[in-house]
Amino acid sequence: MKYIVTGGAGFIGSHLVETLSRKHEIVVIDDLSTGREHNLAGFRDSIRFARGNITSLALLKEICGGADGIFHEAAIASVPRSVENPLETNDVNITGTLNTLIAARECGVKKVVFASSAAVYGENPVLPKHEGMIPEVLSPYAVAKLTGEHYCSVFSQLYGVETVSLRYFNVFGPRQDPNSPYSGVISKFITNILNKKRIVMYGDGKQTRDFVFVKDVVQANTNAMGSNARGVFNVACQKSINLLELAETIMEITGNSVPVTFEAPRAGDIRDSLADISRAKKDLGYAPQFSLREGIEETVEWFMAEG
Repeated sequence: MKYIVTGGAGFIGSHLVETLSRKHEIVVIDDLSTGREHNLAGFRDSIRFARGNITSLALLKEICGGADGIFHEAAIASVPRSVENPLETNDVNITGTLNTLIAARECGVKKVVFASSAAVYGENPVLPKHEGMIPEVLSPYAVAKLTGEHYCSVFSQLYGVETVSLRYFNVFGPRQDPNSPYSGVISKFITNILNKKRIVMYGDGKQTRDFVFVKDVVQANTNAMGSNARGVFNVACQKSINLLELAETIMEITGNSVPVTFEAPRAGDIRDSLADISRAKKDLGYAPQFSLREGIEETVEWFMAEG
């Protein structure tokens, strides 16, 4: 098969490319604004890389010719950044997604798997979150992801482009950039704890998250592409942990202990998160293979090797 991976030099995208490139022809499109070519180093020779932005419909149509499917990972993946600059998020996450779908339609691409987000659930107190809940968006980022889901649904109904939207919960793993101010909490905690620096929690540290290891996210994507399923699916582990417990776990694994400080909660952040993944299990055959501890141990090993 020939697959396009938008955002393929990014954290999640590069793991997806690494797996897919073992069996398929892969074209990566990435503008390297947050992605890194270094993420593709181990398998760069077996893929085609196109540097560019998904806001360019012409570029997307050029590279999507002859493709069997598109994994649409490219996005400004940050709630705080979307709050600071909603127009930029709109351009990349909404217009870029629409461009991807138009390119799929015009190039005869059979299926698009779209990276959505649990951010669409907002502060609805009902746990676990299931796909039938009414979204309660709290940030421009969440608006953009929900809009992307709607566009996917419309393109399936009107134009026959099969689409699956995967609502990622809190993804973590190797290659997640800890230096970005918008990076995931696990990569930041690991980096600070390995370097024996204090860690900062926004709020009281008792907010909970459903963390999912990046290799399980890859499995959800490949299963979605290979299935006959359409629609929206949660991708998580269906287990939650609060940030204080998370920090303790990482300190235990690394053998380092560091001070914890607290700051005011950030705008747009949600309090608690837990997924119901029964729909993904049933329709996608999705089954998480990594426990939180196993994922953290592998991620710590990667960060230590990177120095």
